Amino acid sequence: MVDSTGVVVRRPGEGPATWAMGSLFEHLVGAEETDGLLGVSLVTQPPGIATPLHRHTHEAEAFLVLEGHVTYRAGDETYELDDGCFIWLPRSVPHAFRIRGTSPTRFVAFTAPAGLMGLYDEVGVPARERRLPGPDGQSPEEELPKWAEVGPRYGLEVIGPGIPE
Repeated sequence: MVDSTGVVVRRPGEGPATWAMGSLFEHLVGAEETDGLLGVSLVTQPPGIATPLHRHTHEAEAFLVLEGHVTYRAGDETYELDDGCFIWLPRSVPHAFRIRGTSPTRFVAFTAPAGLMGLYDEVGVPARERRLPGPDGQSPEEELPKWAEVGPRYGLEVIGPGIPE
């Protein structure tokens, strides 16, 4: 809900949600509601999900891990993040992560300025339910070519391999 003063309130299960990367992205607030200043999403990712080493040239990112375990490479350092850990990534810092453990990781993702969640919406599909996608989501063969096509428009630059298993 957005009230007449611009205050945004999202209750659990409200707002748009996207399945991408085998994960659930629940949009809490976006560019259209913050004059482009901030984007925030609640993200649920299964064990094993990993990104290549990449950077974002348009925005900074931050993550607050609510539950789970993430190995995060930022610049030349590698960090082990779990419940309650926070990481800030300035614009253009090379980074990659891998979800560890045996259960999904949930975290709050922040982008400033807003807009990056549009990338996930373009490469993903609308979430039919608030859960991780199963066979009703996209296959990697369907989704991966979209990242290469759409990513550059959002300032996403893949610069190396991801974190090994």
